[in-house]
Amino acid sequence: MAQKDLPILVINGPNLNLLGTRQPEIYGHDTLEDAERLSRDAAAAAGVEIDFRQSNHEGEIVDWIQWARTNACAILINPAGFTSTSIAILDSLLIFDGPIFEVHVSALFRRDEFRHPSYVSKAATAKIEGFGIAGYGFAITRIAQLVKGAK
Repeated sequence: MAQKDLPILVINGPNLNLLGTRQPEIYGHDTLEDAERLSRDAAAAAGVEIDFRQSNHEGEIVDWIQWARTNACAILINPAGFTSTSIAILDSLLIFDGPIFEVHVSALFRRDEFRHPSYVSKAATAKIEGFGIAGYGFAITRIAQLVKGAK
């Protein structure tokens, strides 16, 4: 398992840079900056560090996951549009030796049928969806407990 003194890598997939303005009826009005602030606050309260990133490019996300193998204790990933399409992201997650939490702002099970399956879930330790950006805080709090050995 990854070293507990390393940061949690928080990866945000495509179009999450538009959070708050893109389809607010689905995703709400919170921005990615709000999600980052909440994540940093949760990490500080839990006594861990985070490395917060966003990309619209699948290959870059794969590179980050590979980087995390030696540079992060856990991964929190909101794969966004890559959730039900990226076997490459799944394959890279499968070689990560630490907790992986999949987070979605919206409740995928209430959305279009094509959004329901998740390749990422096949590698995830846990999945949190439908809580808005609060899901980031829930995930970071639980990841911190896991990497610190708490039950």
